[in-house]
Amino acid sequence: MARSDLRQFGPGPYFLGFERKDEHWGTGFPFDVPAVAAADQLNLQRPVTLFAGENGTGKSTLIEAIAESMGFASQGGELDRAGEFPARPRPVLGGGFEPILSGTKPRNGYFLRAESFFNIAAFIDSGGIYAPDLSLYGDLPLHEQSHGQSFLALAENRLRGEGLYLLDEPEAALSVSGELALLAVIAQAARVGAQFIIGTHSPVLLACPDAVIFECDEAGVTQRSYEDVDAVRLTRTFLEAPERFLRAALEDSEDP
Repeated sequence: MARSDLRQFGPGPYFLGFERKDEHWGTGFPFDVPAVAAADQLNLQRPVTLFAGENGTGKSTLIEAIAESMGFASQGGELDRAGEFPARPRPVLGGGFEPILSGTKPRNGYFLRAESFFNIAAFIDSGGIYAPDLSLYGDLPLHEQSHGQSFLALAENRLRGEGLYLLDEPEAALSVSGELALLAVIAQAARVGAQFIIGTHSPVLLACPDAVIFECDEAGVTQRSYEDVDAVRLTRTFLEAPERFLRAALEDSEDP
């Protein structure tokens, strides 16, 4: 018998963290990813949580695990409202973690993955279950806009208050001005009860007001200030002396 959900709709946060289940802990991937092994140490109670770090350090794995536990499709998109959010958290990562939910539940939810956005946009335009009404996405079919324009149209029309939004490298589709526009959407929605969990390399998105930043690396996950995140430090240093970085890169490329 399905467990009834006694939680009421309300403002976030909704997803608070992971509880480790040692009896289901395994070996190999994903258990040997340092960020995954440290997932039970994460406090995700802020309106905006940002995961930074190099590719392969576990950012996407963590976001995918949160999405799976909340009932999102693996390639992203809006939550199937027929099923709604699960009353009971779904164990993820081979049962090694059980999610911890708050006492309120969101009215909306979206899992936005840059790498599969083309397929989601095509499904939306065809009138799939995510968007039978294109007015929910700015009226224009998403494939009649540029990649960045359609990405922002979706964000501006679907990311609202009292929703749970998981974004994996959303900057991939955006110019710098587009990143600033997305940052404004995120900040506004967070002020009225939304919760965002985002994996990003973007110094623009990492500057989100009142966000907590976790940096993933070979040591695990560490909370950082904005100024101390590698992506921010390296970008700032490059902009201060691009010729020095270019000279070093070109010299390396010429080595036999």
